[in-house]
Amino acid sequence: MQLKKYATALNVQMNTAIRFKPRVLIYYAVADKSNPSNITILEIYVDTAAYKAHIETAHFKKYKETVKDMVRSLELVDVTLLNSAKKPVCKI
Repeated sequence: MQLKKYATALNVQMNTAIRFKPRVLIYYAVADKSNPSNITILEIYVDTAAYKAHIETAHFKKYKETVKDMVRSLELVDVTLLNSAKKPVCKI
């Protein structure tokens, strides 16, 4: 039940950020198949300033408040994108 509440809060936060913050580019959240409570989130921003602005938004602060008792550990890793690939969007 706790995982479902977390997933709901995360979904609201992610979709709000993507919809209303043009400098938030991508959000992916995945769960470990063998331990579904182990969540990894990949976030891509235009730049560091965009990330810093994002964590000051009301919707992000609401998310953090909502999940504060659900998250046992948090590791932030600042990375540099080496490369990416995706299929083009196809209209059917």
